[in-house]
Amino acid sequence: MAETDPHILAPGLAPTPFTAAEIRVGCPVGRVSIVRTADGLGSIRFASDDPEGAWIEDTPLDESGAAIGPVERGRSTWLELQEHAAFPVESTAIERVELAGPLGTLACLRYTVQRGEAVLVFWFAVDLPGMPIRVERTQGGETTVTLQVVAVSGLPSAPRR
Repeated sequence: MAETDPHILAPGLAPTPFTAAEIRVGCPVGRVSIVRTADGLGSIRFASDDPEGAWIEDTPLDESGAAIGPVERGRSTWLELQEHAAFPVESTAIERVELAGPLGTLACLRYTVQRGEAVLVFWFAVDLPGMPIRVERTQGGETTVTLQVVAVSGLPSAPRR
């Protein structure tokens, strides 16, 4: 019997950058990502976990890093987190690249996804399983950075890949 690739969630979908198991290992309790979006800075923290998923806290921050709003707490399964990066194979190109940014120069998997008139580009750092470290959207000839991870803490001591 042939083994199935845990990066491919269903026929017609491109492989995801990380499996649910890799995300679980790479996102331990206490991992914090500081992200910049169009709304400003925010903190995404893995507050607790179990074999099925995690409780994740999202907190808006001011430019000094102080909390400026209520903590939003939600639960996701590890599989749901993996599914966030499951894109149709016919509209997705995947390349290995290096990305220089606030976290230094990192080896990444760059996913370029065509969605109607828009092109979305996601950079997933190979040694940081979980969310992309950068997201860009291009539409009508204009490119905007919609998400940039500017700091990460609370990581396991050794890379998983």
